[in-house]
Amino acid sequence: MPEQFLSKEKVEELKKHLKELQTTERFKIAERLKRAKEHGDLSENFEYSQAKEDQDKLEREIFDLEILLKDAKIITKPKNKNAVNVGLAVTVKNKGKEIVFTIVGSQDADPMQNKISNVSPLGRALLGKKIGDKVKFKTPKGMEIDYEILNIE
Repeated sequence: MPEQFLSKEKVEELKKHLKELQTTERFKIAERLKRAKEHGDLSENFEYSQAKEDQDKLEREIFDLEILLKDAKIITKPKNKNAVNVGLAVTVKNKGKEIVFTIVGSQDADPMQNKISNVSPLGRALLGKKIGDKVKFKTPKGMEIDYEILNIE
């Protein structure tokens, strides 16, 4: 599994979400389970089965978030701006048009804001490249696009 990069803002957002899951959502499911048990025979109790299934999903989500937060690397702007890296903005040119992309981790990616993931096809193609380098990559739809790197900041 590739390294997971997160912005400080995303870490705080995920911590808040995790706390909500661990407290409020666990309590809601515990209440549902309690009510369902009051209906008697659990072997044919759909409400109980659904609550248990929801509990399993919740616990998996909590576990995954805990692992993500524990293992993630916080994005900081690298001091060395000689090559494209996570946390940096890169200006590229294609057919005379300039575009600025910021390389972020997959959790922070937002293509509409030109924040691209380091594991996306374009992100992977740009990583490690330098000003003046030409980059060719395939879009998910199979189209090939060429960029020239103009600036890294």
